[in-house]
Amino acid sequence: MPATKKILVIVTNVDEYEKVGMRTGLWLGELTHFWDVVEQDGYTMDIASPAGGKVPIDPESLSHDVLAELGTGKHYADREYMDLLEDTLRVSDVNLDDYDAIYLTGGHGVMFDFPQSRELEDLMARFYESGRIVSTVCHGATGLLNVTLSDGEPLIRGKRVTGFSWPEEELAQRAEAVPYSLQDELKKLGAEYTTAKRPFDTYVVEDGHLITGQNPGSARAVAEAVVRQLAGA
Repeated sequence: MPATKKILVIVTNVDEYEKVGMRTGLWLGELTHFWDVVEQDGYTMDIASPAGGKVPIDPESLSHDVLAELGTGKHYADREYMDLLEDTLRVSDVNLDDYDAIYLTGGHGVMFDFPQSRELEDLMARFYESGRIVSTVCHGATGLLNVTLSDGEPLIRGKRVTGFSWPEEELAQRAEAVPYSLQDELKKLGAEYTTAKRPFDTYVVEDGHLITGQNPGSARAVAEAVVRQLAGA
């Protein structure tokens, strides 16, 4: 694998739920917490989305308390940083060989566009089968649901994974808004799905070069796992 020391970050283009009027989008901290860890270790990142272009931000991720977590507010106030979300790469234009790892952020918007993107599914399969690190956090695991490997098997069948749990959806008051249970869909595909003992605790699962985090508070730990694996590659 080329020593590019570069990571591809995938974000959503969807800004609202289909069944309710609430707005959604990228959960900003799932980008910034990951970003700070890998940047500190010398990695650079590109941001892409299924449709390319502007990325919406979940308004709840911009509350005062959430912005105060791990320096997210610093990034939100940084014009140059936030402008990165104004014109993202289109997934279909990504060159696999430019990157060592891929990271799928969450926010409820991804539940609608990640599993519907054939280009993202193909890219994920190629990342995985070429031995590159595939990582997700929270609802970002929806980007694994329709990924099929060259042998026809789902990428996550028999793999140990995590992702936003149904109890967390209920606590977040989104059970009636989401189009499906991520937890149930992962299990249906034969994944060995596990969670932290308590909702919203930090929790990361590594199965080879597949790394998944359960919730927004796990983004930093996912980044640490990615950096650790890249350092040992």
